[in-house]
Amino acid sequence: MARILVAEDDSQSRKLLVFRLGSLGHELILAEDGGEAMQAAIEKRPDVILLDVMMPVMNGFQVLRKLKSQKETKDIPVIMLTAKVQEKDVVSGLEIGAIDYITKPFSFAELNARLNRILALRSSG
Repeated sequence: MARILVAEDDSQSRKLLVFRLGSLGHELILAEDGGEAMQAAIEKRPDVILLDVMMPVMNGFQVLRKLKSQKETKDIPVIMLTAKVQEKDVVSGLEIGAIDYITKPFSFAELNARLNRILALRSSG
């Protein structure tokens, strides 16, 4: 199973992700704001990051830019998981370096399928 950093400031969304992903056997690292997300990414080196956009301290786009600019974290795949549904936001996230962009509300089956695809690509590469 994978080590997944869940960067989400909404406690209900975070609890749901912890419950669902944890039940699949993934190791979860939690961050409630962008600053915690950056620190956890550097210290814990997750296999993948689920990153909300609208968070305190640093928003998800700022975190993503910083992750992609640093040698230690630039290769960690990031899935944006957010309520920001406008085309410009999706395009921005992908252009900055997110490997995927999923809008809320989301299907857990879809999230899991996308996560499994990314993890399979990462382990074969």
